[in-house]
Amino acid sequence: MTQEDGFLSAWEKAWEQMEQAGIQTARMRQQVKKLGAVTAARHCLGSRRCSDGFQQLAARGLLHLSLEALCLKSAWGSLFTDEEANEALNRLLEAGYQFRK
Repeated sequence: MTQEDGFLSAWEKAWEQMEQAGIQTARMRQQVKKLGAVTAARHCLGSRRCSDGFQQLAARGLLHLSLEALCLKSAWGSLFTDEEANEALNRLLEAGYQFRK
């Protein structure tokens, strides 16, 4: 399994949990199918606006399921630029995310 395949698998698991919490993931799934997981993630992180799903996760205290949190995991760090990782970090911090030690 490639690193990109592993990233997609982890993201799909997060989507399952998001859907169980009542958060739609269809739009992001379509983007991933069209662009590929890493390119879709980069596109999302390159946007100046957080996704609707991010806001819903924040409202439910589930930011650990967000793309932003996933991108910051060490297993996927080499897939993203420093700028993309910083954007993910900034979004999480602005939303009040508490990193676990």
